[in-house]
Amino acid sequence: MRSTPTSHVSLAEPIHLPPPFTLVRLRESGDAFAHACRIAPKHGAGTLVYVGRFDLAEFAVVLEPGENLSTARRAFYAGMVALTDALRAYAPPNKTVVIGWPGSVEIDGGLVGGGRMGWPSSARETERPAWLVFGAMIRTVAMADQGPGVRPLASALDEEGFGEAGADQVTESFARHLMRVIDRWQVDGFDSVARDYLSRVPHERRTVLRIDEGGDLFARHVGTGRVERSELVKALAAPSWLDPKLGGPRM
Repeated sequence: MRSTPTSHVSLAEPIHLPPPFTLVRLRESGDAFAHACRIAPKHGAGTLVYVGRFDLAEFAVVLEPGENLSTARRAFYAGMVALTDALRAYAPPNKTVVIGWPGSVEIDGGLVGGGRMGWPSSARETERPAWLVFGAMIRTVAMADQGPGVRPLASALDEEGFGEAGADQVTESFARHLMRVIDRWQVDGFDSVARDYLSRVPHERRTVLRIDEGGDLFARHVGTGRVERSELVKALAAPSWLDPKLGGPRM
């Protein structure tokens, strides 16, 4: 494993990633997602940008899809399955990790973070994009000056009993699980990834969820004939879990 030098790279010890990944580690003031999007054309697939923060696991990985952008965005769902698998590996037995479509991550109803995706602004729907970037942020530590009840809809891994699962551990676990999810996609097709993803999305009874080849979510209400469509592209444009002013998960 090698670390790619940049002007913002931290001198801290690198985290341990599987061989296909190349680590770029930024200082706390860095933006993993934005940096990964900037360097993706040059550094290519497997580049994982990581920001060493105490209170937040923040990372982004570069992907190089083999299909047109209109269907390649489904890689976002693979990233979300890997992200929640990474958290489940450290979750106490009584804790439930769920996904709020498309990219919010909640533990027992408390928002801890989520995932997002970027691609070249010049990419056309009918052409293969040069790169995709899946980025994630997970709140690992609740700040001490925020007492109970101050942010009833937000949480952090330390508050949920995740023990020693800090930013390094979450990032390493994500990388391992992403490899497994992508392998499963290649062997069994996207439907296997979609089933895993949808099993983690809470929904009303007598409602059947489906993801189409463009990544949009369809919810069919049994017995009524009503079908609701949620567009992935619109949802990715403004992640519901992300607070732009805070630069992190919403409080």
